[in-house]
Amino acid sequence: MKFPKVFPLQEIAALINCPYVGDNNFPVHGMNEIHVVEPGDIVFVDHPKYYDKALQSAATIILINKEVECPEGKALLISDDPFRDFNKLTHHFRPFRYASAAISELAVIGEGTMIQPNTFVGHHVRIGKNCIIHSNCAIYDNTIIGDNVIVHAGTVLGADAFYYKKRPEGFDQLLSGGRVVIEDNVGIGALCTIDKGVTGDTTIGAGTKIDNQVHVGHDTVIGKKCLIASQTGIAGCVVIEDEVTLWGQVGTTSGITIGSKAVVMGQTGVTKSVEGGKTYFGTPIEESREKLKQLANIKKIPEILNKLK
Repeated sequence: MKFPKVFPLQEIAALINCPYVGDNNFPVHGMNEIHVVEPGDIVFVDHPKYYDKALQSAATIILINKEVECPEGKALLISDDPFRDFNKLTHHFRPFRYASAAISELAVIGEGTMIQPNTFVGHHVRIGKNCIIHSNCAIYDNTIIGDNVIVHAGTVLGADAFYYKKRPEGFDQLLSGGRVVIEDNVGIGALCTIDKGVTGDTTIGAGTKIDNQVHVGHDTVIGKKCLIASQTGIAGCVVIEDEVTLWGQVGTTSGITIGSKAVVMGQTGVTKSVEGGKTYFGTPIEESREKLKQLANIKKIPEILNKLK
């Protein structure tokens, strides 16, 4: 998430009331999670296990809960609770804004696009040309939709990420300030849910077709011309490359990559990254031929045992 302008470090530190290490005017361009950070971004880290990863990342401002040696060319924001203060910054730069109309006056809707009754279109949404948005959809603030997109009834684009920190008193949610980006010629079925990024974009590539009742988690990137069948659940921060097929009831863990032109058979649990150009099946996931051989061999066990008697 980029800020509306470049801010000096001392001004950002004042917003969250914390000390800092670095030049007063050190430039701060935005804030992001570690997998999408760029120079000028703030990244937060609150566990020693991840200190080095954060300090060595592309981020140039590290919001951290311990005063450590500051790498050259970077700055530190020292906080007793980086998770809390990251939320403060998200709330400041991208607060929730009430909408008083079904279609916000700040939304931009392209020529030839049709929006059916009872659909909500939030602030700063951009919808391209010749789209059809069916009834009872919710398109949250800042969502971007390309040309020739069809979204069927009851779908939600841009709900919050499922991202929590466990506290003694309960679960504390990490606020979502990212977006959903739907590229041209995408089809999205009924009752789908596509969560926005925490700070970046959840992206559906051009020409991809998504069946009914599919969930896509925060910051996931789905490539071009993919097919995703009903009841598939895709976790956060997943990369699905171009022309992948996921059949019904596939589930994935977070942070994995599915290679280009891979085919994942129904009810498979994608527990790790897999190469493209192959067909997979089962939980844990394996190439389908190998998995089917194993299942065939299992059926032979009673016969083998009888021969041993």
